[in-house]
Amino acid sequence: MSDFIQTSAARSAETAVQDHFIAAEAPWSGLVRKGQTIRIEDSYGQQAIDTLFYRADDFSERYSNQDTMRMQGAAYVGIGTKIMSSEGNVMLTMTADSCGRHDTSAGACSCESNTVRFGHGTKYLHACRDNFLLEVSKHGMGKRDIVPNINFFMNVPIQPTGEMTIVDGISAPGDYVELVAEMDVLCVISNCPQINNPCNGFDPTPIRVLIWDGED
Repeated sequence: MSDFIQTSAARSAETAVQDHFIAAEAPWSGLVRKGQTIRIEDSYGQQAIDTLFYRADDFSERYSNQDTMRMQGAAYVGIGTKIMSSEGNVMLTMTADSCGRHDTSAGACSCESNTVRFGHGTKYLHACRDNFLLEVSKHGMGKRDIVPNINFFMNVPIQPTGEMTIVDGISAPGDYVELVAEMDVLCVISNCPQINNPCNGFDPTPIRVLIWDGED
């Protein structure tokens, strides 16, 4: 793991072809070309970053959490994980991870789930599904196109009984993951606005996304 971190940490932000600062609670989307590397950085620590991927030339092919977990034989996403599509194709490969805990089972928060979990007073609070809907609509998609996602940096221990609970995040300021695109993909992010559970340390913060071209 340290080899990956040392190699990727030497990558300079000045050589990135894209560099995006995403405000607390905000959505973002961008194209990642085959061979490019995308870094998703938890700039301030303890910030859940809900993420989806779609095939750039056919949005009907999109991230599949079931196929990704089945392919790895693991419940979490980490170095070496093949991010699988709904058609059984490899979309990206995770090549660096300085945190070590990323969920792909708990899904995205919604106004409905927040109401059930935290009471009716939270019904109108912003949620990740709102962010996703806003962002995918820019690309001609709608509610039916929002599928179970990856929650980078979200800490969700799974018990032997199958029970799982969102607990305090373990990511530190500046922690990141890097993924190399195996096909052209649209990356859609909700910088999670949730303030009622520990996934953001009860204080949503900004994040950063950088993209580098592949080496020839």
